[in-house]
Amino acid sequence: MPNMVSVNLPLVLTYEASPWEALGDGTRRAIFERLVERPRAVGELAGELPVTRPAVSQHLRVLKAAGLVFDRAEGTRRVYAVNAAGVERLRGDLDRFWTQALTAFQSVAERSTKSEGDKQEMKKP
Repeated sequence: MPNMVSVNLPLVLTYEASPWEALGDGTRRAIFERLVERPRAVGELAGELPVTRPAVSQHLRVLKAAGLVFDRAEGTRRVYAVNAAGVERLRGDLDRFWTQALTAFQSVAERSTKSEGDKQEMKKP
């Protein structure tokens, strides 16, 4: 099997991911959603998902590089948690997208209203 971490998981060759790209992978999204509930160690996450511990570690590295999670040492294990600053950056992106969409909609609606008004003016005798 070329470049595979496990049977179903392709090897992640880079850890330079944007938060959106990082969450674009279903397994990483599942890991992130579990971390939103509460911090967890790699072994606990691997026990909850149909992927190996090394695969979970690899996904966590991508999420960490994207600024979405951080880790801390607890004895001999690493515990991962959601990075609030990373989530805030995603929220900022969504707010910006939403504002742009509303502005575009308003522009179209105003053009449509003006166009309807012009048609009404032309119909007057």
